[in-house]
Amino acid sequence: MASDDTLPAGWQMVIGLEVHAQISSASKLFSGAATAFGANANEQVSFIDGALPGMLPCLNIVCVEKAIMSAHALGGEVNRHSVFERKNYFYADLPQGYQISQLQEPLMRGGKITISSEDVASKDIAIERMHMEQDAGKSLHDMLVGKTCVDLNRSGVALMEIVSQPEMHSPDEASLYVAKLRSILRAIGACDGNMQEGSLRVDANVSVRREDAALGTRCEIKNLNSLRFMRQAIAYEARRQLAIIDADGEVAQETRLFDADKGETRSMRSKEEAHDYRYFPDPDIPPLVLSAEYIASLKAGLPELPDARIARFIAEHGLSLYEASLLAEDSYIAIYFEDLVGKVEGLSAKAVANWMAGELFARVKEHDVDLSKLVSDFGLSATRAASLLSLIGLDKISARAGKVILDKMLEDSTASAASLVEKLGLQQLGDTKELSPLLEKLLAENSEQVVAYRDGKAAVFGWFMGQAMQLTKGRADPKVLSRLLRELLSGNKK
Repeated sequence: MASDDTLPAGWQMVIGLEVHAQISSASKLFSGAATAFGANANEQVSFIDGALPGMLPCLNIVCVEKAIMSAHALGGEVNRHSVFERKNYFYADLPQGYQISQLQEPLMRGGKITISSEDVASKDIAIERMHMEQDAGKSLHDMLVGKTCVDLNRSGVALMEIVSQPEMHSPDEASLYVAKLRSILRAIGACDGNMQEGSLRVDANVSVRREDAALGTRCEIKNLNSLRFMRQAIAYEARRQLAIIDADGEVAQETRLFDADKGETRSMRSKEEAHDYRYFPDPDIPPLVLSAEYIASLKAGLPELPDARIARFIAEHGLSLYEASLLAEDSYIAIYFEDLVGKVEGLSAKAVANWMAGELFARVKEHDVDLSKLVSDFGLSATRAASLLSLIGLDKISARAGKVILDKMLEDSTASAASLVEKLGLQQLGDTKELSPLLEKLLAENSEQVVAYRDGKAAVFGWFMGQAMQLTKGRADPKVLSRLLRELLSGNKK
């Protein structure tokens, strides 16, 4: 089956997403058990999470507050009265035999996310609802041969399920939606968005139809944990459905899984409807009733959101839309950038942005960490990075030497930029008394190129600059070097 993400002319994908975002909280939604990632199996399970008889859930107010803040950040309406219900189904990793969730009266209705990129026009994606629920445990199929083990560490972890309207029509739009949603939740501290750790998971509802026709039969692809896999899964599923329709078949409504190794979706089970779960209000949890003043106070405490920060970066720092988006959508990166700008001498905010987008993010990719890890594990705080950038900005070292120093700083988290410059002898040469003899010798040894330059071959100048930088091992100040070289080549050197 073709792997591209387009359909033939006249056909359209219709995509709706259900995003499960783990609320950043030290304890679970209805118990005091820990939620830290990476614990040993069944190490973070309370009597409540294990569904022992007689245990009563107690709602975590921190989770409620972060969910309300998320609702405000997404532009939704917070319902002052919401109800927790039991969603009944059986899985081995669901010890209660039901999941505590919300259906009839969720915490939030409405809202939207605005997406845009160089390839996708600006577009608002409407949100239908957001509700709170507890996560299930995890079945492990690869620990014992022929047996399934159960880890209940995630059982009871607080989730927000954010359900979009089916208004996306390409894998790229879906990817932009999830990326934007993740950046908003990160900005307000409601979810860390680490898809590889399961903190953000996506169920994608996909159907195909002829343009302007009624909606087709949808299939749900469960538990997508990366944007790349999500794009691949949506593209494959849309073309799979189209192939069935082209063969005069009927698409069956079902739940499917994505096999990342094969790049295919496969059937998991027939799709249940809400009535199959026999929802009813949980008798152990009273309705959640919120005052208007309480809701408003949480809205007033919202930090700067990504869109507002992007606009400010453009206005205050002179960044392009692309640069501002790159640095502003992640709160940690944005704070690091502005910290750098406030501490660096001799460089504009735009130059700092270019350094981050180039040199810094290249190291993040090289070491396969995020920026916070580069700071904590490699000691590259904004203060330490600013000391390096200031040496470049004040023409103490060249940008080329700065790359060498940056790598050395990552190797030794205690070494200062200045000490490394001294140790490696990378001080920039800007003294004309040192550079002039080197250039005069260079021109004397390459008289033919000198004649060619004076005959109008301007490109030869670049060759001379390259040779001079080699002679000085990249230490020469390019501005001083260029000025002296032009003077010598023109015969105007005094």
